[in-house]
Amino acid sequence: MTDTDIHLHLVSDATGETNHQVARACLVQFEGVRAREHVWSLVRTSGHIEKVLAAVTVYPGPVLFTLVNPELREQLEVGCQQRRVPCISVLDTVVNALGNFLGQESHGRPGRQHELDAAYFNRIRAMDYTLAHDDGQMIHDLEDADIVIVGVSRTSKTPTSLYLANRGYATANIPVVPGVPLPKELYSLKRPFVVALTNDPNRLTQVRRNRMLMLQHSNETDYVDPEKVREEVVEARKTFTKAGWPVIDVTRRSIEETAAAVLQKYAKFHGLES
Repeated sequence: MTDTDIHLHLVSDATGETNHQVARACLVQFEGVRAREHVWSLVRTSGHIEKVLAAVTVYPGPVLFTLVNPELREQLEVGCQQRRVPCISVLDTVVNALGNFLGQESHGRPGRQHELDAAYFNRIRAMDYTLAHDDGQMIHDLEDADIVIVGVSRTSKTPTSLYLANRGYATANIPVVPGVPLPKELYSLKRPFVVALTNDPNRLTQVRRNRMLMLQHSNETDYVDPEKVREEVVEARKTFTKAGWPVIDVTRRSIEETAAAVLQKYAKFHGLES
Protein backbone atom coordinates (compact mmCIF):
# COMPACT_ATOMS: atom_id res chain seq x y z
CA MET A 1 0.00 0.00 0.00
CA THR A 2 1.08 3.57 -0.65
CA ASP A 3 0.54 6.51 1.69
CA THR A 4 -2.69 7.39 -0.13
CA ASP A 5 -4.25 3.91 -0.03
CA ILE A 6 -6.80 3.18 2.68
CA HIS A 7 -9.06 0.33 3.67
CA LEU A 8 -12.71 1.37 3.89
CA HIS A 9 -15.34 -0.85 5.51
CA LEU A 10 -18.94 -0.32 4.36
CA VAL A 11 -21.37 -1.95 6.80
CA SER A 12 -25.12 -2.08 6.18
CA ASP A 13 -28.18 -3.98 7.37
CA ALA A 14 -29.56 -3.72 3.82
CA THR A 15 -27.85 -3.81 0.43
CA GLY A 16 -25.21 -1.21 1.26
CA GLU A 17 -25.97 0.90 -1.78
CA THR A 18 -26.33 4.05 0.32
CA ASN A 19 -22.92 3.49 1.93
CA HIS A 20 -21.38 2.86 -1.46
CA GLN A 21 -22.73 6.05 -3.00
CA VAL A 22 -21.85 8.25 -0.01
CA ALA A 23 -18.32 6.83 0.18
CA ARG A 24 -17.68 7.44 -3.52
CA ALA A 25 -19.12 10.96 -3.35
CA CYS A 26 -16.86 11.85 -0.42
CA LEU A 27 -13.67 10.19 -1.62
CA VAL A 28 -13.58 12.15 -4.88
CA GLN A 29 -13.05 15.26 -2.76
CA PHE A 30 -9.58 14.02 -1.80
CA GLU A 31 -6.80 14.13 -4.37
CA GLY A 32 -4.89 10.91 -4.96
CA VAL A 33 -6.70 8.78 -2.38
CA ARG A 34 -7.57 5.22 -3.34
CA ALA A 35 -9.91 3.21 -1.12
CA ARG A 36 -9.96 -0.57 -0.95
CA GLU A 37 -13.60 -1.20 -0.10
CA HIS A 38 -14.71 -4.07 2.13
CA VAL A 39 -18.46 -4.39 1.58
CA TRP A 40 -20.60 -5.91 4.35
CA SER A 41 -24.26 -6.23 3.38
CA LEU A 42 -27.32 -7.54 5.26
CA VAL A 43 -25.52 -7.28 8.60
CA ARG A 44 -28.27 -8.12 11.10
CA THR A 45 -26.68 -10.34 13.77
CA SER A 46 -24.08 -9.94 16.49
CA GLY A 47 -22.06 -12.73 14.88
CA HIS A 48 -21.88 -10.82 11.61
CA ILE A 49 -20.65 -7.73 13.48
CA GLU A 50 -17.87 -9.85 14.99
CA LYS A 51 -16.80 -10.89 11.49
CA VAL A 52 -16.71 -7.23 10.45
CA LEU A 53 -14.60 -6.31 13.45
CA ALA A 54 -12.22 -9.22 12.78
CA ALA A 55 -11.70 -7.85 9.27
CA VAL A 56 -11.18 -4.34 10.63
CA THR A 57 -8.46 -5.75 12.88
CA VAL A 58 -6.66 -7.25 9.87
CA TYR A 59 -7.33 -4.29 7.55
CA PRO A 60 -7.64 -1.19 9.77
CA GLY A 61 -9.54 1.68 8.23
CA PRO A 62 -12.63 3.88 8.58
CA VAL A 63 -16.00 2.18 9.00
CA LEU A 64 -19.08 3.70 7.37
CA PHE A 65 -22.34 2.15 8.46
CA THR A 66 -26.10 2.22 8.10
CA LEU A 67 -27.50 0.14 10.95
CA VAL A 68 -30.81 0.79 12.68
CA ASN A 69 -30.56 -1.87 15.40
CA PRO A 70 -29.21 -0.03 18.48
CA GLU A 71 -27.47 -3.10 19.94
CA LEU A 72 -25.62 -3.79 16.70
CA ARG A 73 -24.70 -0.12 16.33
CA GLU A 74 -23.26 -0.05 19.84
CA GLN A 75 -21.35 -3.30 19.29
CA LEU A 76 -19.81 -1.93 16.09
CA GLU A 77 -19.00 1.48 17.60
CA VAL A 78 -17.40 0.01 20.72
CA GLY A 79 -15.39 -2.45 18.65
CA CYS A 80 -14.13 0.30 16.38
CA GLN A 81 -13.28 2.48 19.37
CA GLN A 82 -11.21 -0.37 20.82
CA ARG A 83 -9.39 -0.67 17.50
CA ARG A 84 -8.99 3.09 17.23
CA VAL A 85 -10.61 3.43 13.83
CA PRO A 86 -13.30 5.97 12.88
CA CYS A 87 -16.86 4.62 12.91
CA ILE A 88 -19.32 6.85 11.07
CA SER A 89 -23.07 6.59 10.65
CA VAL A 90 -23.71 8.11 7.23
CA LEU A 91 -27.41 8.89 7.78
CA ASP A 92 -27.65 10.02 11.43
CA THR A 93 -27.04 13.73 10.85
CA VAL A 94 -29.65 14.02 8.09
CA VAL A 95 -32.23 11.78 9.79
CA ASN A 96 -31.89 13.63 13.10
CA ALA A 97 -32.17 17.04 11.42
CA LEU A 98 -35.29 15.97 9.52
CA GLY A 99 -36.77 14.44 12.66
CA ASN A 100 -36.26 17.67 14.60
CA PHE A 101 -37.81 19.72 11.81
CA LEU A 102 -40.79 17.38 11.36
CA GLY A 103 -41.28 16.66 15.03
CA GLN A 104 -41.21 12.92 14.34
CA GLU A 105 -39.02 9.97 15.18
CA SER A 106 -37.67 7.84 12.37
CA HIS A 107 -39.09 4.32 12.03
CA GLY A 108 -35.68 2.65 12.05
CA ARG A 109 -36.41 -0.13 9.59
CA PRO A 110 -33.46 -1.57 7.61
CA GLY A 111 -33.46 -0.57 3.94
CA ARG A 112 -36.77 1.31 4.10
CA GLN A 113 -35.62 3.80 1.44
CA HIS A 114 -35.83 0.98 -1.11
CA GLU A 115 -39.32 -0.33 -0.37
CA LEU A 116 -40.71 0.62 -3.78
CA ASP A 117 -37.51 0.11 -5.74
CA ALA A 118 -37.66 -2.86 -8.12
CA ALA A 119 -33.89 -2.87 -8.46
CA TYR A 120 -33.66 -3.22 -4.69
CA PHE A 121 -35.77 -6.36 -4.72
CA ASN A 122 -33.60 -7.76 -7.49
CA ARG A 123 -30.52 -7.15 -5.36
CA ILE A 124 -32.17 -8.88 -2.41
CA ARG A 125 -32.98 -11.86 -4.65
CA ALA A 126 -29.41 -11.95 -5.85
CA MET A 127 -28.03 -11.66 -2.33
CA ASP A 128 -30.27 -14.47 -1.03
CA TYR A 129 -29.16 -16.73 -3.86
CA THR A 130 -25.50 -15.85 -3.42
CA LEU A 131 -25.47 -16.48 0.33
CA ALA A 132 -27.17 -19.85 -0.19
CA HIS A 133 -24.67 -20.86 -2.89
CA ASP A 134 -21.44 -19.85 -1.19
CA ASP A 135 -18.48 -22.24 -1.23
CA GLY A 136 -20.07 -24.97 -3.34
CA GLN A 137 -23.39 -25.22 -1.53
CA MET A 138 -26.68 -26.17 -3.24
CA ILE A 139 -25.26 -27.06 -6.64
CA HIS A 140 -28.56 -28.57 -7.79
CA ASP A 141 -29.86 -25.23 -9.10
CA LEU A 142 -26.72 -23.62 -10.51
CA GLU A 143 -28.63 -23.02 -13.72
CA ASP A 144 -30.51 -20.25 -11.88
CA ALA A 145 -27.31 -18.28 -11.31
CA ASP A 146 -26.28 -15.30 -13.38
CA ILE A 147 -22.61 -15.91 -12.66
CA VAL A 148 -20.70 -18.91 -11.29
CA ILE A 149 -17.19 -18.31 -9.93
CA VAL A 150 -14.67 -21.13 -9.53
CA GLY A 151 -11.20 -20.95 -8.01
CA VAL A 152 -8.81 -22.39 -5.46
CA SER A 153 -9.05 -21.38 -1.82
CA ARG A 154 -8.40 -17.71 -0.95
CA THR A 155 -8.84 -16.23 -4.41
CA SER A 156 -11.57 -13.85 -3.17
CA LYS A 157 -14.47 -15.93 -4.48
CA THR A 158 -16.87 -15.10 -1.65
CA PRO A 159 -16.28 -11.33 -1.36
CA THR A 160 -16.39 -10.99 -5.14
CA SER A 161 -19.65 -12.96 -5.22
CA LEU A 162 -21.19 -10.75 -2.54
CA TYR A 163 -20.06 -7.61 -4.34
CA LEU A 164 -21.69 -8.85 -7.55
CA ALA A 165 -24.84 -9.82 -5.65
CA ASN A 166 -25.02 -6.29 -4.29
CA ARG A 167 -25.12 -5.17 -7.92
CA GLY A 168 -28.00 -7.54 -8.65
CA TYR A 169 -26.19 -10.61 -10.03
CA ALA A 170 -27.10 -13.96 -8.49
CA THR A 171 -23.65 -15.47 -8.03
CA ALA A 172 -22.58 -18.94 -6.93
CA ASN A 173 -19.00 -19.79 -6.09
CA ILE A 174 -17.37 -23.21 -6.11
CA PRO A 175 -13.97 -24.07 -4.63
CA VAL A 176 -11.37 -26.05 -6.53
CA VAL A 177 -10.01 -28.55 -4.00
CA PRO A 178 -6.97 -30.74 -4.84
CA GLY A 179 -8.03 -34.32 -5.47
CA VAL A 180 -11.76 -33.51 -5.42
CA PRO A 181 -13.59 -33.41 -8.79
CA LEU A 182 -15.64 -30.33 -9.55
CA PRO A 183 -19.43 -30.91 -9.64
CA LYS A 184 -20.43 -32.44 -12.96
CA GLU A 185 -23.33 -29.97 -13.12
CA LEU A 186 -20.78 -27.21 -13.66
CA TYR A 187 -19.83 -28.50 -17.09
CA SER A 188 -23.37 -28.58 -18.49
CA LEU A 189 -24.56 -25.08 -17.58
CA LYS A 190 -26.25 -23.18 -20.41
CA ARG A 191 -27.40 -19.79 -19.09
CA PRO A 192 -24.94 -18.83 -16.32
CA PHE A 193 -21.58 -17.28 -17.07
CA VAL A 194 -18.78 -19.35 -15.54
CA VAL A 195 -15.53 -17.54 -14.71
CA ALA A 196 -12.39 -18.74 -12.94
CA LEU A 197 -10.20 -16.81 -10.50
CA THR A 198 -6.51 -17.48 -9.98
CA ASN A 199 -3.67 -15.94 -8.01
CA ASP A 200 0.10 -15.84 -8.03
CA PRO A 201 1.24 -18.90 -6.01
CA ASN A 202 3.64 -16.89 -3.84
CA ARG A 203 1.00 -14.30 -3.06
CA LEU A 204 -1.58 -17.02 -2.49
CA THR A 205 0.70 -18.81 -0.04
CA GLN A 206 1.16 -15.62 1.95
CA VAL A 207 -2.59 -14.90 2.00
CA ARG A 208 -3.25 -18.41 3.26
CA ARG A 209 -0.55 -18.14 5.93
CA ASN A 210 -2.10 -14.90 7.16
CA ARG A 211 -5.49 -16.59 7.26
CA MET A 212 -4.14 -19.55 9.23
CA LEU A 213 -2.39 -17.19 11.63
CA MET A 214 -5.59 -15.22 12.20
CA LEU A 215 -7.46 -18.47 12.93
CA GLN A 216 -4.56 -19.68 15.11
CA HIS A 217 -4.14 -22.82 13.01
CA SER A 218 -0.89 -24.62 12.24
CA ASN A 219 1.00 -23.47 9.14
CA GLU A 220 2.61 -26.87 8.65
CA THR A 221 0.19 -28.22 6.03
CA ASP A 222 0.03 -28.70 2.26
CA TYR A 223 -2.45 -25.80 2.26
CA VAL A 224 0.42 -23.35 2.78
CA ASP A 225 3.35 -25.34 1.39
CA PRO A 226 4.76 -23.17 -1.45
CA GLU A 227 5.42 -26.08 -3.80
CA LYS A 228 2.04 -27.69 -3.16
CA VAL A 229 0.29 -24.36 -3.67
CA ARG A 230 2.12 -23.87 -6.96
CA GLU A 231 1.04 -27.34 -8.14
CA GLU A 232 -2.52 -26.60 -7.03
CA VAL A 233 -2.65 -23.37 -9.03
CA VAL A 234 -1.15 -25.01 -12.13
CA GLU A 235 -3.59 -27.93 -12.01
CA ALA A 236 -6.53 -25.60 -11.49
CA ARG A 237 -5.45 -23.52 -14.48
CA LYS A 238 -5.34 -26.66 -16.62
CA THR A 239 -8.90 -27.48 -15.53
CA PHE A 240 -10.11 -23.97 -16.41
CA THR A 241 -8.45 -24.10 -19.83
CA LYS A 242 -9.89 -27.52 -20.63
CA ALA A 243 -13.39 -26.35 -19.67
CA GLY A 244 -13.01 -23.17 -21.73
CA TRP A 245 -13.70 -20.83 -18.81
CA PRO A 246 -12.20 -17.33 -18.89
CA VAL A 247 -9.64 -16.73 -16.16
CA ILE A 248 -9.03 -13.60 -14.09
CA ASP A 249 -5.81 -13.16 -12.13
CA VAL A 250 -6.72 -11.46 -8.84
CA THR A 251 -3.12 -11.02 -7.65
CA ARG A 252 -3.05 -7.23 -7.95
CA ARG A 253 -6.78 -6.55 -8.02
CA SER A 254 -9.09 -5.21 -5.34
CA ILE A 255 -12.50 -6.84 -4.95
CA GLU A 256 -14.03 -4.01 -6.96
CA GLU A 257 -11.51 -4.44 -9.76
CA THR A 258 -12.07 -8.18 -9.84
CA ALA A 259 -15.84 -7.69 -9.96
CA ALA A 260 -15.47 -5.14 -12.76
CA ALA A 261 -13.35 -7.61 -14.75
CA VAL A 262 -15.97 -10.32 -14.18
CA LEU A 263 -18.73 -8.03 -15.44
CA GLN A 264 -16.71 -7.09 -18.52
CA LYS A 265 -16.39 -10.76 -19.43
CA TYR A 266 -20.04 -11.35 -18.48
CA ALA A 267 -21.10 -8.65 -20.94
CA LYS A 268 -18.96 -10.20 -23.66
CA PHE A 269 -20.41 -13.64 -22.90
CA HIS A 270 -23.93 -12.30 -23.41
CA GLY A 271 -23.02 -10.07 -26.36
CA LEU A 272 -23.78 -6.90 -24.39
CA GLU A 273 -20.56 -5.03 -25.14
CA SER A 274 -21.02 -1.59 -26.63
